Amino acid sequence: MEQQRMDLLYQRFCQEEFDKNGVLCKFRPVVPEDFNFAYDCVDYIARHQPDRRAMVWCDDLGHQRTFTFGDMSRYSNMTANLLLQNGVKRGDMVMVILKRHYQFWFTILALHKIGAVIIPATNLLTKKDVVYRVNAARVSAIVCTADGEVSQAVEDGEPEFYGPVQKFLVHGGREGWLDFDRELESCSPVLERIPNKASDPMLLYFSSGTTGYPKMVIHDHSYAIAHIVTARHWHNVVPDGLHLTVADTGWGKAVWGKLYGQWLCGAGVFVYDYTKFAPKDLLQKIQQYRITTFCAPPTIYRFFIKEGMEGYDLSSLTYATTAGEALNPEVYNRFLDYTGLRLMEGFGQTETVLSLANLVNSTPKPGSMGKPSPLYQVEVVDSEGVPVSTGEVGEIVIRADGPTPGLLMEYYQDPERTKEAWHDGWYHTGDTVWQDEDGYFWYVGRTDDVIKASGYRIGPFEIESVLMEHPAVLECAVTGAPDPIRGTVVKATIVLMKGYQPTPELTKELQDYVKHQTAPYKYPRIVEYVEELPKTISGKIRRVAIREKGKQ
Repeated sequence: MEQQRMDLLYQRFCQEEFDKNGVLCKFRPVVPEDFNFAYDCVDYIARHQPDRRAMVWCDDLGHQRTFTFGDMSRYSNMTANLLLQNGVKRGDMVMVILKRHYQFWFTILALHKIGAVIIPATNLLTKKDVVYRVNAARVSAIVCTADGEVSQAVEDGEPEFYGPVQKFLVHGGREGWLDFDRELESCSPVLERIPNKASDPMLLYFSSGTTGYPKMVIHDHSYAIAHIVTARHWHNVVPDGLHLTVADTGWGKAVWGKLYGQWLCGAGVFVYDYTKFAPKDLLQKIQQYRITTFCAPPTIYRFFIKEGMEGYDLSSLTYATTAGEALNPEVYNRFLDYTGLRLMEGFGQTETVLSLANLVNSTPKPGSMGKPSPLYQVEVVDSEGVPVSTGEVGEIVIRADGPTPGLLMEYYQDPERTKEAWHDGWYHTGDTVWQDEDGYFWYVGRTDDVIKASGYRIGPFEIESVLMEHPAVLECAVTGAPDPIRGTVVKATIVLMKGYQPTPELTKELQDYVKHQTAPYKYPRIVEYVEELPKTISGKIRRVAIREKGKQ
């Protein structure tokens, strides 16, 4: 009975209905006024089933640990006491740069318990990035890894901080920093619940766009409940299963797949704390630790296929999902051949939770993001806000007359940007799609990336996905380029695989390849070869930089 109660914990926080095929068709979050994920999920499970597995962690140096919910409750209490003793309080902004160290989970839960706002960040930040984030969000404390150079970037930026910032260091000691691991040992594992409201701010992400400085996307405590849809109805996690989402804790995808929904559903999460990605290592971990559900961007699956999946026992996998970039049919079919599993694609933003998806028990169309999540009312509209017809390109918008679980509270301290994206009762995603006759959504691109050439509206995403299937192409970006006759033509900027050289013959081959794989008018009339593509700190291609360079 106790086991069943923990397995179905998530049902306390939602109401669900399913269609005749068992696909989720209605979902209503139930958000208690004082909801706090750390107290109401982690501590709740810890009281009733302290030995239930919460996380299996390992690194690339051979270390491994298993944490129960009892462990997570205790360590998060100790971390909360450590932070409280050193001045962190409710409402404070705390930047956390911890890669995939298990201390990240201690810290995020502790900050939830205190009522402070966590700002997860990548260890790839430079001094300039750190200074901008600290000053823009008025960060009062930083919890940082000693690995790599990011702690030095913090120190180098400190003279430019708006004021004093308390610094905690994980994985080592350093002058001017509190030694997190050493200080934690002497902290009490007892913490009385600190009151909060579900509507209080909980989590802030700096979301790097393709233009301008990163936006500050802030979420309240209801965000965790909205991820039930992500974990239960897209990732298909099961109680006592072991889920692996490939994501660094600096990115939003980490809390999508390594925390909220998974633990509300009673599943364990698997964390591989590595420095350099190697497909063979990840495949070996799936085999060794008997991972049951898996989520990764299409690039990871492409690496798996190139590595040769037939050399690994992946029989423990029962479900696989993907998001973040184009999924071409060849990858879908090859993975299906190797594992018998269909890749179920989904879509969302830092500002949202899962918005579109091929949900559990649905039939996917390879390359489609699926259908709207029952959490949201989703429409496709033109530039005037009028719904478009089937097959026409438009922008994804989400109905939101007021606070909506899973949707950002606002762009922090940026009312103009908030109003630009959220008006007339709709949140405008800035992403364009078209919808087919069966209701499936197909990605086109960002609103400012759509190419208008010779009377056609062309989305770069489709052409990029075709080019990525060619063996010569490692990376590519498609943009519009000025043309004296046509006004604008399609341009492909390409990074080649090793062993290929830029030649007129290869250019012709790539152009013909696109002509035969998609509508001929979409082929790139200009092909430029480069050593690397301009990207944001989060790895998004900066097409705007390519366009600007083309004007020079």
